[in-house]
Amino acid sequence: MTDLMVDALSQQLTFEPVPANQVVEGSPLTGLFEVDTSPAGQWGVWEMTPGAMRDVEDDEYCVVIAGRGSVERQVMGEQVIHELSPGVVLRLVEGEHTIWRVSESLRKVYWVPQS
Repeated sequence: MTDLMVDALSQQLTFEPVPANQVVEGSPLTGLFEVDTSPAGQWGVWEMTPGAMRDVEDDEYCVVIAGRGSVERQVMGEQVIHELSPGVVLRLVEGEHTIWRVSESLRKVYWVPQS
């Protein structure tokens, strides 16, 4: 166990460039701090800087705590765009293809249950 509490807004993250094959627009970076991993799953803090990227998701529950952007996804066969801002709670589904578009560095707290 790493920590039972973290200040998710001020937590320092380790940033890396988004792999070229995932970049849709700009030169986004993503940062991550894994708070804890247990037999039940893992949770942490994730951030993306402005730009756009493709991703294939894990099963995940998250809460946006800072920034602005959107995530495009297929829901029941239709393309849906969710606007993201502080307070938005989102569930992502394992294997789903998404496009993240960030206008203001977007930070979220996530929980990935153990499968």
